Amino acid sequence: MTDKEKAEKVVDLMFNNDPFSQWLGIMRVGADKGTAKLQMTIRKEMLNGFSIAHGGITYSLADSCLAFASNSHGRQSLSVETSISHTCPLYEGDVITALAEEISLTHKIGIYHIKIINQKEQSVAFFKGTVYRTSKDWDLNKEN
Repeated sequence: MTDKEKAEKVVDLMFNNDPFSQWLGIMRVGADKGTAKLQMTIRKEMLNGFSIAHGGITYSLADSCLAFASNSHGRQSLSVETSISHTCPLYEGDVITALAEEISLTHKIGIYHIKIINQKEQSVAFFKGTVYRTSKDWDLNKEN
């Protein structure tokens, strides 16, 4: 199994058991070793009192992207610290894409940057996540 096939298998296993990411309407655009690319559309029920997307929406997309990217190596990993900076408001109908980049990977810790852009390719948020890498591997023989 190639690294890409392994990453895609792990993301499939995770996504198929992740009702929250499914509820958000996340679409998996790609996955590879140490990276993931996700996309979703801002819906009316995701807006706050200012008629812009609630900050938790971009945070949740980035958090899912972090989970998929950090687990793509085949070891179960869990976030231990995350932060986000919002740089541009989002409105109903906007399509946003999150792309995770692996910055550092050791035996126990992984650090990732996730950039979120809108359909105009404008940066709308920057997320940093640190994960703890457990010693437990994903069971890739398991059915989705």
